[in-house]
Amino acid sequence: MADVTHKDMANAIRALAMDAVQQAKSGHPGMPMGMADVATVLFTRFLKFDAAHPDWPDRDRFVLSAGHGSMLLYALLYLTGYPDMDIGEIERFRQLGSRTAGHPEYGHAPGIETTTGPLGQGVGNAVGMALAERLQNARYGDDIVSHFTYCMAGDGCLMEGISQEAISLAGHLKLGRLIVLFDDNQISIDGSTDLAVSDDQLQRFGASGWHTAAVDGHDPEAVALAIENARNVTDQPSIVACRTVIGYGAPNKQGTASTHGAPLGDEEIAGARETLGWPHAPFVIPDEILAVWRDAGLQNRALFERWTEAAQKLDAEARAHLIDPVDAKVAAAISEAVAIIKAEFSAEGAKLATRQSSQKVLERLVPVVPGLIGGSADLTGSVGTLTKQHGTLKTGDFAGNYIHYGVREHAMGAAMNGMALHGGIVPYAGTFLVFSDYCRPSIRLSALMEQRVVYVMTHDSIGLGEDGPTHQPVEQLAALRAIPNLNVMRPADSVECAECWEIALNTKSTPTIMTLTRQGLPLLRTAQTNDNLCAKGAYVLLEPEASRDVTILATGSEVSLAVEAAKLLAEQGTEAAVVSMPSWELFEAQDPAYQEAVLGSAPRVGVEAAVEFGWQEWLGPKGAFIGMHGFGASAPAGDLYKHFGITPEAVAAAARELIV
Repeated sequence: MADVTHKDMANAIRALAMDAVQQAKSGHPGMPMGMADVATVLFTRFLKFDAAHPDWPDRDRFVLSAGHGSMLLYALLYLTGYPDMDIGEIERFRQLGSRTAGHPEYGHAPGIETTTGPLGQGVGNAVGMALAERLQNARYGDDIVSHFTYCMAGDGCLMEGISQEAISLAGHLKLGRLIVLFDDNQISIDGSTDLAVSDDQLQRFGASGWHTAAVDGHDPEAVALAIENARNVTDQPSIVACRTVIGYGAPNKQGTASTHGAPLGDEEIAGARETLGWPHAPFVIPDEILAVWRDAGLQNRALFERWTEAAQKLDAEARAHLIDPVDAKVAAAISEAVAIIKAEFSAEGAKLATRQSSQKVLERLVPVVPGLIGGSADLTGSVGTLTKQHGTLKTGDFAGNYIHYGVREHAMGAAMNGMALHGGIVPYAGTFLVFSDYCRPSIRLSALMEQRVVYVMTHDSIGLGEDGPTHQPVEQLAALRAIPNLNVMRPADSVECAECWEIALNTKSTPTIMTLTRQGLPLLRTAQTNDNLCAKGAYVLLEPEASRDVTILATGSEVSLAVEAAKLLAEQGTEAAVVSMPSWELFEAQDPAYQEAVLGSAPRVGVEAAVEFGWQEWLGPKGAFIGMHGFGASAPAGDLYKHFGITPEAVAAAARELIV
């Protein structure tokens, strides 16, 4: 084992990468082969981890933002001895049911810290993880939380706009424990990067307040010195540009785009084995090399044991909250807080915009949910995400629980994903619903990774009024409802808003969209109930004494219109039920008997100040829809509802036509 060199260990990564891609007949060998030296230095000399304890809360985080290079990560996990990553999984790369998917998928195996592949997202995740580390450090101290976040990113990651949002935020916050290792190979899918970009990346990062360095990525000592220097810079995040050769070792293809996203081929792999001095058969790692790698996977055992001793001095609740802030005790406190605020709303009977209701609910929730971290994309006063219980994070000071993300919606979402993935934090932040389009890729990944992230999306319809169609969301609800494992909540009044928050915080593996109004809404739930009626997604708000002639289905601000329409119909002798549908997703999850009881057998009218797409599921082939059929306009909200025919009178007229 004494004869095992850095070259041997790095070549083990290269061999596994090129063999796995070749066997799968697809994949990306170039990046793993090019960054093998950097990864070897990081995992053997710097990364604080214990392969036998992959959930160690104080481990360093490693994010492979350039997720197409997934075999780099899988090789590292196998070589260092992570559970569930044996050689069989490497051999099954990209096959159905394997842990080694084409791009890293969170939850497939320990050591995969996040799902990457959409370029730049990992950079945003890493910023969130580094931010979470500082937030937790401020709460628990150095003995419990003190670790680094390393992010390996490529040219493509840094071309994506999200990277600029993320690095700007990280630089502003002075996240000194964040280190980006840039695979500076000057190759993209189309060819040389100079086809599309001529940025000086180090100047760019430097302008955002980062410490910068550039090294030969194939010189392990230079890489090690650069990482050590970066670790010693405590008041700036760091980037180390590692000049590498993509597909390093492939005699005819290295340094070319042909190694990026395709198998090298048997002949080229044979040549690479000769060039690298790696005579071993595919998927064979000599025992002496594997043994040194496995030692690297255990090298921090003493650190882990000392941390365990320190953590034992915490009370059991504090230890649990390092990972999940919402345990049974906190869940009970949430329910109690929601019950109190519901009673207050019912007693007051005030007409409130649901963005205001949400803020009042948060005033109750922030004190009882440890790790509940709020924020906004430069719309704090408009979205109601800041309460009197919040303290604002300041540059270099992480004692607060509210983040000003700036106009960075995409990075805000990615950072919240990183915070949730880190553990110990329930992140929420707000912007306007129409701007969900700016952070939709992050929302999608929240859902894919099953992370409890709450997106507060206000100004949710034409009801925002004078700002006009650029700010009026008409298609966003439909687009968000199309994302699997995402709860889109549209509460109709203050009481529903409180119930939706309770659901969001208690739903551990599903993100939530809270869609809230700018305009005031009347209180509809005047009778106090401890039951969370929104939990089933839809319920009968108004049931006529006689059998139904028609059922009016509505969400959010339009539920009150539905109630007014039912009153008009009653005056004309027509019996109408009103169903509030705050969450289609939760309603879809109910048993057919409950759905049938709510929907009834009478003709149905749907009401929502958005496009009709998706409503057919609830209305059936003969139902009617009152809503938007195009973009909005600039005018006071009341005028817009009349102009677009979203009125109680229009709903009543549509109902009468159905039952004639």
